[in-house]
Amino acid sequence: MIARLSPPNTQKTTYDAFLNALQVAGFQGEIARNYGDRTVLATDNSIYQRLPQAAVFPLDAQDVEILSRLVSSAEHSTVVLTPRGGGTGTNGQSLTDGVVVDLSRHLNNILEINVEERWVRVQSGVVKDQLNAALKPYGLFFAPELSTSNRATVGGMINTDASGQGSCTYGKTRDHVLELTTVLLGGNHLTSSAVDAEHLPALTRRKDRVGEVYRCAMDIADTQAELIKNTFPKLNRCLTGYDLAHLRESDGRFNLNSVLCGSEGSLGFIVEAKLNVLPIPKYSILVNVRYAGFMDALRDAKALMAMKPLSIETVDSKVLMLAMKDIVWHGVAEYFPEDPVTPTLGINLIEFSGDDEEVVQQSVHEFVLHLQRDTSVVRLGHTLAIGADALKRVYAMRKRAVGLLGNVKGEARPQPFVEDTAVPPENLADFIQEFRALLDSYDLQYGMFGHVDAGVLHVRPILDMKDPVQAALIRPISDAVAALTQKHGGLLWGEHGKGLRSQYVPDYFGDLYPALQELKAAFDPHNQLNPGKIATPKTVQGSRLTRVDEVALRGDLDRTIDERVWQSYDTAVHCNGNGACYNFDPDDAMCPSWKATRNRIHSPKGRASLIREWLRLQGEQGVDVLAASDRLRLSAAPQNIAHRAVNSLAQKMGQQDFSHEVYEAMTGCLACKSCAGQCPVKVNVPEFRSRFLELYHSRYLRPLKDYLIGSLEYTVPYIAKMPRLYNFVMSARPVRWLLERAAGMVDSPLLSLVDFAAVCRRWNVEVATPERLETLSGEQRAKSVILVQDAFTRFFETPLLVDWVELIFRLGYKVYLAPYAPNGKPLQVQGFLKAFEKAASFNGQSLLRLQQYQVPLVGLDPAMTLVYRQEYAKTLDAGKAPLVMLAQEWLINALPQNEVTKVDEPYHFLPHCTEKTNEPSSIGQWQKIFERMGLTLQVQASGCCGMSGTYGHETRNAKTSDTIYGQSWKLLIQKFNQSGRVIADGYSCRSQVKRQEGATVLHPLQVLLARVKEVSVET
Repeated sequence: MIARLSPPNTQKTTYDAFLNALQVAGFQGEIARNYGDRTVLATDNSIYQRLPQAAVFPLDAQDVEILSRLVSSAEHSTVVLTPRGGGTGTNGQSLTDGVVVDLSRHLNNILEINVEERWVRVQSGVVKDQLNAALKPYGLFFAPELSTSNRATVGGMINTDASGQGSCTYGKTRDHVLELTTVLLGGNHLTSSAVDAEHLPALTRRKDRVGEVYRCAMDIADTQAELIKNTFPKLNRCLTGYDLAHLRESDGRFNLNSVLCGSEGSLGFIVEAKLNVLPIPKYSILVNVRYAGFMDALRDAKALMAMKPLSIETVDSKVLMLAMKDIVWHGVAEYFPEDPVTPTLGINLIEFSGDDEEVVQQSVHEFVLHLQRDTSVVRLGHTLAIGADALKRVYAMRKRAVGLLGNVKGEARPQPFVEDTAVPPENLADFIQEFRALLDSYDLQYGMFGHVDAGVLHVRPILDMKDPVQAALIRPISDAVAALTQKHGGLLWGEHGKGLRSQYVPDYFGDLYPALQELKAAFDPHNQLNPGKIATPKTVQGSRLTRVDEVALRGDLDRTIDERVWQSYDTAVHCNGNGACYNFDPDDAMCPSWKATRNRIHSPKGRASLIREWLRLQGEQGVDVLAASDRLRLSAAPQNIAHRAVNSLAQKMGQQDFSHEVYEAMTGCLACKSCAGQCPVKVNVPEFRSRFLELYHSRYLRPLKDYLIGSLEYTVPYIAKMPRLYNFVMSARPVRWLLERAAGMVDSPLLSLVDFAAVCRRWNVEVATPERLETLSGEQRAKSVILVQDAFTRFFETPLLVDWVELIFRLGYKVYLAPYAPNGKPLQVQGFLKAFEKAASFNGQSLLRLQQYQVPLVGLDPAMTLVYRQEYAKTLDAGKAPLVMLAQEWLINALPQNEVTKVDEPYHFLPHCTEKTNEPSSIGQWQKIFERMGLTLQVQASGCCGMSGTYGHETRNAKTSDTIYGQSWKLLIQKFNQSGRVIADGYSCRSQVKRQEGATVLHPLQVLLARVKEVSVET
């Protein structure tokens, strides 16, 4: 049995008093003091881990004002606050041991779009891609491009002065900020923009903190002008954080935004921004050049810049090889053909864009001619990606570079701590050569990618942070790289902010550093806002910048987890916090529970953080979770119900156990497996979720609904013998009321009334047995197929199975039916792993006996079918998992290549989440099949439907299920299903549409059957 985990008592009374006072003061947002929320917010995409005292989630700017006013009072002067946006920083910018102020959960509204004047006004929690999606209909976009654009908030971009691909053309975030609204300590609102000489005196005469800030900044700009000019480097990326060089703009106006952009929340709370936006280029072409060596790519980029492209991005072989194994590769492989003789070890992505198609094409033509004529470097070849869709696919691969590097096999992984250096582009090749020599001297490998046109290359040394010897290299490597960048006229922090690397700030600013301290003191006299980063206030004696090796590292805690446990739970513990699961896009599969709740514990990153801490704490209590699981699965005796009942009663009476917080997060997961396919590090929540549930319920009782769901596949064949009686009972209002409140189930589906035995007789369907298959000739086997039944389409959606049988028959194949047996997926999802192993073993052996006769095994529902190649493969011995094909995988070879009349009106396909994220190529197979039948199948970008098996039928999840459906599917159904031409291949998806809309959505097979009938009539 697992241990009860009392949450560690690490909260200080000063913070408890502050949070109590905050509630009394009228704070409307959420205040999270529990260990689970704090654990999730203790990490970002950096190597660090800092446990906050609490987290607060302001509902609006007034809440931020209340917070700022309260913390500035004398009694709370030791309380520390740190703003947080997307939480994907690579240098611990938003990590704190104080209070996290999360500005992303509620402050995420686009307030105004002015198309004529090309500006927008947004709250700080708006995500960059969210903003650009709203701007796209107007032909506009917010320019600074980031690899994390689908989860990076505008507030986070401003606070790190973010930039990325195309910065030589579009600049940094600061270049597009017109006005900021910042809540200062004390509650004052600072509205900052470029101020002319006429209006500046009124601001400096103010008697509040706003006036103090303006007076200090003006004094620095006037008295330190020469020192500023000599200190700040002449780089495209300039200097992020307290950018004194741009306090005065070229036209003489004074602009505080230059110091607020890049300030990392150390000066105030930016709650609103007015931003400049630009027209979307009408035409774009990306030239993808391949090289035999990374340094060849790097040196060539320097020469290619003379051709004046929009941007040049470079990727090394390590990132490229990882991309080839990722979900993203099927969409870009055509642009990177493999050379059978010389492997590609580096690529350059060179973009040309503009509004005049002829000009863009001419630029590309001249560029290609240069590639053909120039022999200064060996190039393996090039391809062109033409148009917005093509560029989007290639850049999606480049954007995943950060996450992909985290998926390097083994315990040593690329670590971000010296990974955004910037030097003058003309010095980049020499700089990187010395950088590589430095890492080689430590015998380290590394991954590289970046923006060579701006002199920025992301270099991540590969270290096992659980090894104290390797972790100790952080300091000497950081020191050496900081010195190396200065030697080459550059910066240690060219793009991702200073964060916990701020100890090097005085070295870079030199005699100008005291001016930064004066500015910090004007904004934050008691060092309460994200202290230890960028600068310390002169007003606080003894305050100092945090050093790179004095904050707890994730590896410090990870190494206390038993290595056997670590290896066993590798799909959780290797999460590096890249935050791809925080994806804003409602029409993207990952992660539905995060999108619906906006609570980060309900994300793959959150759940991975919780399970990692849970494993660590169980180990501290002397519990071997692997042995505990083995005992549960090997024991023939039932678990001790009395002990579990006592523990469950204690829970109801308020006894704390961190396991309850982990349980809440795990049961909120839809088990759709989108994370397993889409996460670049391949975090697989459903896998470790089921293992946790198994162990959790060794200590606590299970709810009744777990047993109802887990036993469904076993009981339904017997219930189906009396379908009308079952349906009558399940439709009765008292029964539905009882199920909802006592069993925790809602809207249970009704059984189909189709006589399937009669259908089998009509289409001459036989039961597949080894004896029957043995009698078939080779020719007969080639024209036969074995259907593997699943409980849902067999008993609840029998008309679809009937249509599938008829379609196969009409294609000239003999249908055999594998004897029905529980697949086990509901058991696995609910954590009944002992029962699942038994079901998988029995069903696997049965299907393997059929498989040996070379007749294809084909499933119908994708979620159920994929269990055979995923969970079965992991559970059973090697080679013991049967090969069961998806319907389209079989059809692509079985469908004849006939000439048919083309139908113009398209069908709109909403694929199943598990299928499109774990077997992405199978979606294209549906399109090819439809094309072969003269039909057009348009795959619509869609999120999750919100059902995912039985998730939407569970009372506790019903509201979230409705929310998820409304975010994507509802809009798509309303848009495309007026003529009944929306199709979906997931049983749960079709069930959800029927529940929500009362509408029927067809399966692709049903459309194909109708088409086959039409074609046969025509011919």
